[in-house]
Amino acid sequence: MLTTGRARLLWVAGLATAVSLFIALVPGHRGWFDVGVYYGTVNDWVHAGGGIYDYLKPGTHYGFTYPPFAAVAMLPMSLLGWHTVVVAHTALTAVACAALLYWLVDPIARDHGWHRLFVSGLGACALAMLQPARDTVSFGQVNLLLVALVWADAQLLARGGGRRLGRWAGIGIGLAAAIKITPAVFIVFLLLAGRRRAAATAAATAATATAVSALVAPAPSLTFWTGALWHTSRVGDTAYISNQSLLGALARWSATPNRALWLIAVVAVLALWAWRVRRAVRAGDLAGGFALTGLVACLVSPITWVHHLVWAIPALAITVRVALAEAAARRRRLLWGTGTAYVILCSSVVWLWWYHHSGLGGLLGGSAYVWVTLALLVGMPLRPAKTAVTVPVPVAVGAGLPVVPTAAVSVLVTSAAEADERVLSPAVHSTANRESISVLAARP
Repeated sequence: MLTTGRARLLWVAGLATAVSLFIALVPGHRGWFDVGVYYGTVNDWVHAGGGIYDYLKPGTHYGFTYPPFAAVAMLPMSLLGWHTVVVAHTALTAVACAALLYWLVDPIARDHGWHRLFVSGLGACALAMLQPARDTVSFGQVNLLLVALVWADAQLLARGGGRRLGRWAGIGIGLAAAIKITPAVFIVFLLLAGRRRAAATAAATAATATAVSALVAPAPSLTFWTGALWHTSRVGDTAYISNQSLLGALARWSATPNRALWLIAVVAVLALWAWRVRRAVRAGDLAGGFALTGLVACLVSPITWVHHLVWAIPALAITVRVALAEAAARRRRLLWGTGTAYVILCSSVVWLWWYHHSGLGGLLGGSAYVWVTLALLVGMPLRPAKTAVTVPVPVAVGAGLPVVPTAAVSVLVTSAAEADERVLSPAVHSTANRESISVLAARP
């Protein structure tokens, strides 16, 4: 039994070592491809007078695809060397992960009186195993930073309510939407949830950031909003195996996907989302509403690269936290389902259909992450915001510390729960994160 601090430290250290070795040896390192696009774009813009949307990463056909505010926010890169940029980006991502672990994992430990640092350490290992998280770091993507922005707003809404702290809620969502557009779906959620002040703040923040970028970069802003935004081919191939959206699944099923069928599927998924969100709001479960919104954004976006699926983490987390408060039979079903979803998202299984994704096998296996996301949208349990944990969890306890098998902890703590009984959760887009042919060769 892990009843001593040293035993817990050794246990986490051993697991962290195993995870680190796995990450170091597993195929698919991306070489900070996307942050390289950001870095090249900003330097070409600042130092060579190039256009933000004219730049292409040398040797590839990939360029900057985010709104101009993202480029403005990345201007400090022009003052730094390449290796410093990689270190700074990785450090910022680590800070975002630490915040998310505190908001998502720590409440699970508090619910059950478990050792908080120990559980957070296990959560960090489990988070590192997720392919979307691994790819976000390896590509040098901004996904986890955006998740943290949205969760910061969730915290403000949950803890601030209508008081002074809550007045700032919406700024994080607004900034995330100005950087990557797709998180704007959270503004719609805030309206559905009756949080009009936060929705207005988010919309005003996004509009202000966009206006500032128009002043700083008028020509690129005009180029983006009148042209580049609508050229989806700049983002990447819709049928590419990394595109785990509804449209991506249809594109792999048919060389010429039926857009009418896609729109029908999008409307159906949005209707399901709206219904579940309304139920969550009536139950007082804003966290569930945020998590459902992240899932629907992944599904309906035309392009949802694998690393965008970090937005599914809150749904896994909420399912785990609810499961631990349920009776034994329901708890087992929820944990097995969550564990299956987690293992699939760690597995890189979709790459088995990288070259040949036709037929029923390709539809099911090549779009496995789509079906996991859809299953979470349908089956993620909701809970009242102030529900107390009353059902004991059948684990051995020594000095208040639960002793749980490694695999179970990896599943349970992986994305963990929303931040305490008063918390909420997160959404997506894509950019120059499309790999060149040389980068594709490194994919799993």
